[in-house]
Amino acid sequence: MTTVNRCVRLGLVALLVTGCGGVGGAGGGDGAGVTLTMMGFGTGDEIARTRFDAANARIAPATATAAEGSFDAQQFLSAVASGQPPDLVYMERRLLGTYASKGALMPLGDCVAREGIDVAAFRPAAVAEATLRGQLYGLPDFYNNRVLMINDAVAGEAGLATDDWDALAASAERLTVIEAGKLRRIGFDPKIPEFLPMWARANGAELVSADGRTAQLDDPKVAEALEFTVGLIRAQGGWAAFKSFRDTFDFFGARNQFAGGQLGAFLMEDFYLNVLAENSPGTAVTVAPFRGRDGKPVDWITGNAWAIPAGGAHQEQACRWIATMTASDTWIAAARARAAARAAAGKPYAGTFTGNVRADEVIFRDVVRPNAAVRTVLETQESGFSLPAMAAGEEFKAAWQNAVNRVLDGRQSPAEALAQAQQQAQAALDEANRGG
Repeated sequence: MTTVNRCVRLGLVALLVTGCGGVGGAGGGDGAGVTLTMMGFGTGDEIARTRFDAANARIAPATATAAEGSFDAQQFLSAVASGQPPDLVYMERRLLGTYASKGALMPLGDCVAREGIDVAAFRPAAVAEATLRGQLYGLPDFYNNRVLMINDAVAGEAGLATDDWDALAASAERLTVIEAGKLRRIGFDPKIPEFLPMWARANGAELVSADGRTAQLDDPKVAEALEFTVGLIRAQGGWAAFKSFRDTFDFFGARNQFAGGQLGAFLMEDFYLNVLAENSPGTAVTVAPFRGRDGKPVDWITGNAWAIPAGGAHQEQACRWIATMTASDTWIAAARARAAARAAAGKPYAGTFTGNVRADEVIFRDVVRPNAAVRTVLETQESGFSLPAMAAGEEFKAAWQNAVNRVLDGRQSPAEALAQAQQQAQAALDEANRGG
């Protein structure tokens, strides 16, 4: 156990002894003079600001202040250990299990009951990602889908069949352009190491058991998926040339890789549809589900969640705040605000995909008129899957990502790298789950 983890546990013991442990156990009166602090969330756009204002209105006369900047793990653990945690924290859902197992987050059972939160309104995959050992530790926020995006000008009408790996490899090679020994166009980007869980799932494997306790990185099907994706990159100039060329893309600009003809297709999160719509609306892009080798859609979803740190001074108001922040009415109001702002600026809006099923139903019926690409995402997300909550989620991710990087760099074979990652990941899981 690290020094920070020891401090966190010792700090939490003190907090619980002094009576600050349960959600709703602190923060008295009508909230006058109460200011909630938070970590990991800023109000830089209409979606964030509209929801932030609605949540603040809900806890008035108490108020919350935003903290511009992303979640900082070391800062968070130090704050919890010192007995001065923020009242609210916004983090990736995959991290919830790690901090819940350390005792740094409060389970939300009491919060859900008191505020009448309908957990069924959230997408099951997002809820599963936020649930450790049967207890919910976060309310889902965004719902990030991953789909196949195809550059029509490059791929033509042939498309790409991801369920046939031989055909996919042939298509990637056909679309790749190498001139005078230099890569000029990537035919197909498999997006590894980041998207290995998606490729493993497409090959009928899971990186971890359903209860999040047993690593399965040494499954031969995972190695086969890694061998295939690395092979795609090798056939397109090799990792060094591939990555170097990809790093030159104007990813968020008007001369992005689709507009500039530098990419045939890749797997990507749904937010990129809004990037393309705004920056290169004249570029034709087809969106299709990524399909496993069995022909079924595979959509690996991730996203953030709102959680309440253990020992927070204003847990009742914090509960009410996150309940409002993730409510369907709040999401819908935010989407309307974004649509109005975009329309006033003469810019398109492809919609916002949330972890709230009911919000999405209204957003994509009454606020946004879905085009073909958005309809594909909406259909695909019904098959979304997430990795289960893990008590050592960060260590687990580092193990498999480092393994992929060792293979890409040519230091190990897929089987060797994943065997090493298996040992590292399982050791981390066993340590984090000891006694839990």
